[in-house]
Amino acid sequence: MSALIYTGYWLYRRDLIVSHNAFVTGNLIPVEADATGIVTHVLVEESQFVKKGDLLVRLDEHRAQTALKQTEGELGQSVRDIGALFPTHRQMCQKLMGRASKLARVRHDVVRFRQGVPSGSVSQQVLQNAEDQMAALDAEMLEARSELEAIQARIGGTSREDHPDIEAAKHRFITAYIEYTRQQIYAPVSGYVAKRRVQIGDRVQPGDSLMTLVPLNHLWVEANLRETELRRVRPGQLAEVAVDLYGGNYTFQGTVEGLVPGTGSVFALLPPDNATGNFIHIVERVPVRIALREDELLKHPIRPGLSTVTTIHVDNTEKSPGESLTQAVSQEYETDIFADELAKAEARAKAIVAGNLVTPDAALDLDCGRVALIK
Repeated sequence: MSALIYTGYWLYRRDLIVSHNAFVTGNLIPVEADATGIVTHVLVEESQFVKKGDLLVRLDEHRAQTALKQTEGELGQSVRDIGALFPTHRQMCQKLMGRASKLARVRHDVVRFRQGVPSGSVSQQVLQNAEDQMAALDAEMLEARSELEAIQARIGGTSREDHPDIEAAKHRFITAYIEYTRQQIYAPVSGYVAKRRVQIGDRVQPGDSLMTLVPLNHLWVEANLRETELRRVRPGQLAEVAVDLYGGNYTFQGTVEGLVPGTGSVFALLPPDNATGNFIHIVERVPVRIALREDELLKHPIRPGLSTVTTIHVDNTEKSPGESLTQAVSQEYETDIFADELAKAEARAKAIVAGNLVTPDAALDLDCGRVALIK
């Protein structure tokens, strides 16, 4: 049986710590705009329950749709422009090979003419004309070779579908597609709507706060204990939480999950600076997180911010104060409402590329004109 201590004002037990400086808290999920536009529809109101994926706000999508169509056209034009380089490459190959054949024929003539000049069977003028023609064809060969190498530098190692210009245009389209889809704002988690700030006609920018969602099936108590009371507080200890909403009619059963690594003052906007010499020694408070059971929360709903009287049973001191039982496992710690956007955008971009391929895709023939490229 626990000993009772008399302080002159009240009796308390050694194995209990009672805190009146405790309140209910939970995850407050912000809903923010991620696109620019005018609000045309607000589909929810405060205190309304929404499910994950429900449409909350719709923006005017005309500008975003216009930008999407523009990038779609630019992607199609890029596919056609790059596609035109491949037949141009083949044309340059044939042109270079034709000039190589002419140059080879003139070279043979020059060799024969040089052999016939000493005997007088070929005039010096005929030889000079053949040598001039050979020099001209040689210059044309160099010009054609440079043109072919320039085209090869643009499309070498690529195809009509994976050229860098097409990839750049494709991702500009994907960016515009995501901007267009973000004109509709969905609930990231299930919860109750609170602090709705958005109104019809508002012009919102990325990052503007629209409302807050509060999941009421996952709440906990933050008990601010004096530093002199923390010595025997450990994770895993049982707690009893009396919420003022229910008075003495119901008591929640909780569990200490962990001790916050610092007092409230060190996390303040202007933390105290002890080096100034103005430090006043006072008893500080450290927040202790106490978990509440989901089944109790469903049967006896409460709200963040409610005051409580929290009692912690500190008889079990097996665990270390540095341990923690908290886990980010409930539904408000992740959302998948954006998971399909990129896949849908890429599928649509792929369809645009396929629709603008005039001829079937084929890799660049790097052997084209190989003999002609050798002088």
